Amino acid sequence: MPDAVQVRALLLDDSNALLFSAASAWELAIKTSMGRLTFATPLETYLPQKLASEGLEPLAITIDHATRTESLPWHHRDPFDRLLVAQAQLESLEIITSDKVLRRYDVGVVW
Repeated sequence: MPDAVQVRALLLDDSNALLFSAASAWELAIKTSMGRLTFATPLETYLPQKLASEGLEPLAITIDHATRTESLPWHHRDPFDRLLVAQAQLESLEIITSDKVLRRYDVGVVW
C-alpha cells in the first residue's frame, strides 16, 4: 500500500490516466449547495477548469455503472462511494482514496 508520497508520484506520472467521476462532481455539488464546501467561483465553472489544469479526464456515469451498485455488498452506505466502486469494477480502474472501507470491495484501492 503506497503512502501519500507514492500516491503523489502516481498522480504526477504522465503514463497514468487520471479520471474524475461524475459521481464525485455530483457529491461536490450537493455539499456546495448545502454550504458544506465553498469555491472561489461557481462549481460549474471551477471544476471543468480544475480538471483541465490538472490533466484529469471526466468519467461519465452510465446505466451499467448505476445498476452495478445493486449487486454490491453493503460494506459502505455512501451512494457516491458505492457508485465509484461500481465504476472501478466495470472499467477495471483503481480508486485513490484513504477510505479503508472501500478495501472490502472487489476493487483496487490505492492509498
